[in-house]
Amino acid sequence: MDFTAKKLDEKDIEILSCLKKNSRLSASAISQKIGLSVSTVTDRIKKLETSGVIKQYTLVLDTGAVGLDVSAYIEINMNDKNYISARSGIRKFVENHPEIVECHTVTGSSAFILKVNTHSMADLERILGELQTCESEVQTKTSIVLQTIKQETFADLDR
Repeated sequence: MDFTAKKLDEKDIEILSCLKKNSRLSASAISQKIGLSVSTVTDRIKKLETSGVIKQYTLVLDTGAVGLDVSAYIEINMNDKNYISARSGIRKFVENHPEIVECHTVTGSSAFILKVNTHSMADLERILGELQTCESEVQTKTSIVLQTIKQETFADLDR
């Protein structure tokens, strides 16, 4: 059976849980926590990587500590008759703006939801202005984050 097609077992989930808390944790430290040999942990991590379960290793910044004081979610709605060209324009816009850290196509009243981290309200206003002029039939609704209560990279897998 293809590794990607089978369900993750308990040990795979334990490994992912350890890496979620600290992606720099060594195979030796993980093996001590979950009761497998270092070579088995290493082999399992390699399988998780090659199968695409683990896409990348990254870090989580305190955005305020690096001067990115404004976080916001921008919902984008667009006129149906220009949907295909507008969608392409939005994708290009997102790729060219590093302040946009997430972009999702969604169901419901919006076509896209963006997450933006900026240094200031003026930067957010600039992005909104550019966004509204990149496509003629785009409407936006912006929600500014006041406080982040919870931020995880993925949901717990053992529930």
